[in-house]
This record gives sequence, C-alpha cells and structure tokens, in this order.
Amino acid sequence: MNSIAHIRESDHRVQTVEEHLLGVKELAESFGTKIGVKHIAGLAGMLHDMGKYSDEFREYILEAVKNPEAPPRRGSVDHSTAGGRLLYDFFHTEKIDRYKGLLAEVVGNAIISHHSYLQDFLSPELESNYLQRVRDKCLPEFAWTKQNFFEHIMSEIDFQLYVDKAAAELKAYLENGSTASPETKFMFLTKFIFSTLIDADRTNTRLFEENNVDEAPQDWTNLFASYYDKLLTKINSFQDQIHSHSPINLLRCQMSEQCDHFAEKPPGIYTLSIPTGGGKTLASLRYALKHATIYRKKHIIYVVPYTTIIEQNAAEVRKILMDDANILEHHSNVVEDTGDDDEEFDGLINVKEKLKLAKDNWDSPIIFTTMVQFLNVFYAKGSRNIRRLHNLTESVLIFDEVQKVPVSCVSLFNEALNFLRDFGRSDIVLCTATQPALDFVEHKLKINADAEMISNLDHVIKAFKRVEVIDQATGTGMNNDELCDFINAKIQEVRSVLVILNTKSVVKKLYQQLKAAVTEIPVFHLSTSMCPAHRIDLLQEIREHLKNNDKIICVSTQLIEAGVDVSFECVVRSLAGLDSIAQAAGRCNRHGEQELQQVYVIDHIEENLRHLREIKIGKEISKRILIDLRHDRNSHGGHILSAQAMDKYFKEFYFKFKEELDYPIPQLGPKMTQLLTANVVDNSYFQAYCHKNKDRLPLFLANSYRTAAEHFHVIENLTTTVIVPYKEEGKDIIAELNGDSKIEDLTRVLRRAQQYTINLFKYELDQLDRNGGVESCLDGKVLVLNEGAYSDEFGLDLDNDSGFDLSIY
Repeated sequence: MNSIAHIRESDHRVQTVEEHLLGVKELAESFGTKIGVKHIAGLAGMLHDMGKYSDEFREYILEAVKNPEAPPRRGSVDHSTAGGRLLYDFFHTEKIDRYKGLLAEVVGNAIISHHSYLQDFLSPELESNYLQRVRDKCLPEFAWTKQNFFEHIMSEIDFQLYVDKAAAELKAYLENGSTASPETKFMFLTKFIFSTLIDADRTNTRLFEENNVDEAPQDWTNLFASYYDKLLTKINSFQDQIHSHSPINLLRCQMSEQCDHFAEKPPGIYTLSIPTGGGKTLASLRYALKHATIYRKKHIIYVVPYTTIIEQNAAEVRKILMDDANILEHHSNVVEDTGDDDEEFDGLINVKEKLKLAKDNWDSPIIFTTMVQFLNVFYAKGSRNIRRLHNLTESVLIFDEVQKVPVSCVSLFNEALNFLRDFGRSDIVLCTATQPALDFVEHKLKINADAEMISNLDHVIKAFKRVEVIDQATGTGMNNDELCDFINAKIQEVRSVLVILNTKSVVKKLYQQLKAAVTEIPVFHLSTSMCPAHRIDLLQEIREHLKNNDKIICVSTQLIEAGVDVSFECVVRSLAGLDSIAQAAGRCNRHGEQELQQVYVIDHIEENLRHLREIKIGKEISKRILIDLRHDRNSHGGHILSAQAMDKYFKEFYFKFKEELDYPIPQLGPKMTQLLTANVVDNSYFQAYCHKNKDRLPLFLANSYRTAAEHFHVIENLTTTVIVPYKEEGKDIIAELNGDSKIEDLTRVLRRAQQYTINLFKYELDQLDRNGGVESCLDGKVLVLNEGAYSDEFGLDLDNDSGFDLSIY
C-alpha cells in the first residue's frame, strides 16, 4: 500500500511520503546552499516527516478524510519525532563523533520542532525537551518507519555518505573566520536550518495542494539591472528641473554618485550618513541595485522603524521602477503566529492549514518591512516569522533610521547583523543622519573599517543646515492650553506648523483644541490608531496643502518624524532624545525653500512618560546637553545637532541602559543573550542540572531556544493585528476573508490587507469585544473591526491613553 503524506482537498489525490520528503529535501538543499550548508539543510528536509511511514498515521489521515465531521482525535499521531530519533540513535549513542553528534542536535531540533518552535536543549526547569522527544518518547512503529525510510528514500550506505558531507559542512561552518562564540554560531545555524525546513515543507505542500509544478528559484540579477537603469533615468531627469544647480541639489547629486561608486566594494557592514533631506532613499536604492547586480544578491530589503516610512518609500520606489508585483510591503503579521503545535492538522487541508501554507516567506526581489518584523524573524516564537530567515542571506539590507533599534534589543540586533555579514554573505547599510554608537556596546556591531559612504561629512552637515533649533525646554514647561496659544500665534507668522508630541493622548487632545480654536485653517491629526492606507491618504492631502502654500497645522505622534517627505515652515517638538529632535528638524524647511526656519523644542508637562522609559531617559540627556549649550555656546560642537553632541548623546544613552542592552528577563534571571548563546561554564541552568543530577547533561548544546522565544517581545506589551474597514478596499478585503478562499487567493488577500491593519493592546481588544466592535473570520485566526469602531478622523477612536506609541510596528 502506498504511503500518504497529504491528501489534496480538491480531488483527494495522495502525495506519497517519498514524494514529499524528496521534494522538501531538494528545496531545503537549494536554500542551504546560500551559506554553504546544503547537506545539513537537506538532511532536515528528507527526515522531517519520516514518521508518516506508519500504519497509525495512514489510518489517521484516511479516517479524517472519510469522516470530516467527526475526525480522529487531533494530535493523536506524532510524525515529527521519528527523524530526530533516527539521528540521535545513529550519532548520539555509543561512540560519538563530535561533529556528527552536534549535527544530530542541530538538525534533530529543527525536525522535531517543525510544527511549533525550536525546543530547549535545557529549560529553566532543568529538563531537556529535546531529549524527552528524541531519546525518551515511545514510538511503537519506529523500526517499521526506519525500514521504510531506507527502502524508499535513501539506502543506509548512501545516508551515511550524505551525513559525512553534512558533517564536513558543519566543520567548515565552525571554522569560519568569524569571532563569534561557538554557541552563537550554533544558535544561528539551528535557526537557519529550521527556516529552510519550514519554508521548504510549506512550499512543497502548497505546490501540491495548488497542483502546480515546482517553482524554479528566481535569479533577480537582470531585474535589478533593469531597475538600476530606470533609477538612473529618473535621477538624470532631475538635471532638467529649475533648481537642479542649487548648492543643495548639486550636493545631493554628489552623494548619490558616491553611493554608486561605493557599491563596487565587497559586501560588509557600512554606514550612509546623508543628512535629512539629502536624498537618502534614492541614493541607498542606487547603491543597493548596483551592488545586487554586481554581486548577484537575491533580495533588497529595507528595514525601517515606522510603517509610515514603508508606505512612503515603497510608493516612491514603485513609481520610479514602474513595478507593483515585485515590491512587497510587510507591516505586520495579519495572521498571528501563536507558536502552538499544529502537528494535528498536517496532511489535511483546512482553514488553518491554508493560512499556514499561504506564501509569507519574503521571496520578493524588493521588500519593505519594519524593525519589529526583522527582529521577530530571528528571535520571536512560532514558525511564520523564522520561515523568512534564510531569505535574509545573500541580500542587501538597508536599515533606515537605524538609531531606532529598541534598547533591549541592541545586542540581539548586532549579533543578527554580524551573522548575516559573516555567514549569510549579505551586505548591510546603516542609513541615518544620526548614527548610533552600535560599536560602543559590549556585543559590538562589526562595522567595516572606512565604512562611511559619504566623504567630508562635516562639510555636508554644514551645507545642509536649514533650521535653527530654539530651546524653550530648559525654562518653564507648557501644557496643551499654552501650546495651543503658542501655535495659534505662530500660524499668523508662517504658513505651516507641524507639532510632534510623545503620546497619542496629548496629540489627540491638542488636535481637538486647535480644531476648535483655529476654525479657518485646516488642522490634521496623525497617529498609529489609523491604518497605513488612511495615513497615506492624509499625508497626500497634507502635501497638497503644503505644495499650494496653504495655511495648515498638523499634530502628530513621532511616526511623522523619521523619513516622511514633508516640509513645514515651522516645527514644534516635545523634548525627547536628540535623534528624535534631529529627525523632527528634518521636517522643517526640508528642501531649503527658505534661508533658515525655526524648530522649537518645548517641555510638554502633560505627557505621561511612565511607560516610555527610553523617551524619558533620552529627554533627560537631551535637556542636559541643552543646558550645557546655554552656559557655553562652544560646548558639544556648538549646536544641539552637531556630530559631537550626537556622539555624546548615544554613548551616554547606551551607558545609562548598559544592563538592559542584552534583553533582560527579570522573571527568569538570565538575559536573552545568555539563554541563546551561553557556553556551559556561563550557563546557570547547565550548572544547576549538573549539581542536581550529579552528572553532565548528555548533550553538546545546552541553550534554551524555546524559552527565549517565548519571552521575546520587541516592546513589552503584546499587541494584536486587526484589519479595519477603511474605505471600500478595506471592506472588500474583509468580505473576501469571510469567503471560501484557495491558498493562492489567501496569499494575495493577506498581502493586500497589510495596508488596512492597526495594532491593538489587549485592553483595547477587550473593550471592543464588550462593545461588539470586533469580529473574527477564518476560524478565528484573523480579527476585523466593525465599521462603527473605525472613524475617518481618528482611526480607532477609543477615549483612553495607551501610554505607548505603536509607530514602531
């Protein structure tokens, strides 16, 4: 009788276990080749569903198809442990070869975890989830399963030869010239292999379900070359514009050309410190396209702090490259990845399986995503995030406004980038006018020597000076009433005023006061309570007013200050970190329309920063620098936005948070970096295990991957993504998700839905649920707002203060 891996929903055709395992092996091998671990990844692919060679699984899946209304008990058949058991029995008992023993742990963990998340080799409870599965769990049909594998997939002799090649790859990987610790190397290798397995497994299953032939791997080199030509045509067209020979435009042109020449350098970690308004987006794209063409990179990935920048930059790039299909925006996971075990669904195509199989692996040539999503790929629980990891290798990654890396994630961020440089053959650009001191911290970022793309930076910064920062923060603070009067007076002197405050509640309150007080002038409100499509529409309306020289006031959270291409005559910024002040200044007189315009820094006394410690500390450091400048005009380079002031700010900021840079986990004790990469000497759990059991843990690795992932959140408070009924498009998306969709349709709809999502805290969801404001579709896996819960003025309009600005999502 034929084996069964999956049964197709449409025609009940069977995919055999050998078809599936060999197909996944081939895909995984192609992914593993990116970092030189073809056979390690292939080993995971060929073994992952080996447990489906059992009468128990065959009976289970046939009964489920026969009786869909009353299927067998879910999760009653374990088919993911057998492959890990095979590796353990062969290479982790009796006489153990070090490299093959390590290989068994790395690959075995990926195999047994491919329906949930990587297991702990040693947990805080001093138990080994990994050993409980591969060594201790009862597998009644294992001998029969093993016999079938060697008969139908690969002979035992060929299997041993294949493992020899994988072990040689592991040895070469460990002997890479990187200075990373062995434990760090193993952590990233395990995550990479897990990523290749997840993506290969889901891709092969999706292709079978869609009755498609295998997708050939894409080579985007010619596409990148054609994009580069289109971009140069656009850049050259600027020469025909009226102000093309102004000093600032000539300087922009020079910096763009410097990026072009720099693209010929080999991959590394570089910095691009173009001042705000200096044409950073096009210059970095020019670099990325040329570098990707020369070095045959597979993807260009923009990682930004705020979804607002995704919306703007992606739209700008689409317009220039004249291509919608190949540019992916990824704001957030529309379908939440709980990380729960989904083994019970495997083999049967239902709603949850369709959502799991939908293409969500960042395989597009150009991708825009957020810092949260980037960090989630490496460190968050669940398989949806980590599936994308292998597509970050052999790529060009541009980190726009890199100074916005959350404090607790600095070490984790640095280690991820070091891995991508040293092993992933990726090229990394740190792009900001305010470079943070990421090589100042303990887990240093390995920035290349002579890393800066722009020469003579001091001259460039002086040439781009378009504003004067006026300190009104070291005196008396302002409340909203006083600020309203101040803005009302300023709008009589200038045509446009932008106000940026630190919390959504004061933004909303000030907006309402201004709207009542200044009835003859348009007043706009921006916050992350609005979905991306909503903010795009509002920003377009704001730009039209600015272009027409209309009187206009805009009140916003910090989402507007990093990378959003708007230019106001006057900006008011509530005191925060020096980088935030610099970014806010970049929204004033952005293109040098006037000689010098004013940026007023105020201290808003109504802002509640008790939950915003990074802003609070940044504000205190900035205030001390402002006080120094009041006492001595020549201190810190002579002005608040100087390179010297910025360097002092970041070093003091990171020193202040020194104990928090490694992602502390107070409830556990060890920090995240220790859970993931500590050696046995420094691993408190390993030492406690040895003391308790009077013996060593019988494994080479003792790190706690699952525990670390369960405690990882880029910000402390978890949020949930909800689709909103903004305009007809948002309503149409919700209607489609309520229908009966195929996998390819779900892929398309979920990508469209990115523009129509907001992120809500639990208390906000609870309030909406009590009021009937939120519903679910797709068996509860996707949440949507009812029309009455979303307003064209405020987006989600809850009369409360979250205490957090979710613009980093």
